[in-house]
Amino acid sequence: MSSKNQQIPLYAPDGRSLGFRALDAAKRLIEGGFVKPSYGRKGHLKAIWLRREDGSSPVEARARVGTHYSFIENLEHGRCWKLRRLDGKDEDGVPFSARGIFLQVVADCLVAR
Repeated sequence: MSSKNQQIPLYAPDGRSLGFRALDAAKRLIEGGFVKPSYGRKGHLKAIWLRREDGSSPVEARARVGTHYSFIENLEHGRCWKLRRLDGKDEDGVPFSARGIFLQVVADCLVAR
């Protein structure tokens, strides 16, 4: 895609999409200080974000405080740090699915007590 026709996504401070802007228009908004740019690892402009009403950066510097849904699980062979697939193969190469068991546990957790 040529740089003349390149469209850059524009986002509100809360992350909602506000459409696209031409590359030239996006650069003017950045130079004017109206938006915060996001660049890819090779330095190309990937997106622009409107600043908050108080003029602060729309991108949070740290994660929000609240309930954490991941935790370290101590197992007899060490700790479990990875998310596992519900479908796979056992040590003998036989396919298995834990999807049914997983969905049953989720359903049991959602039952009002």
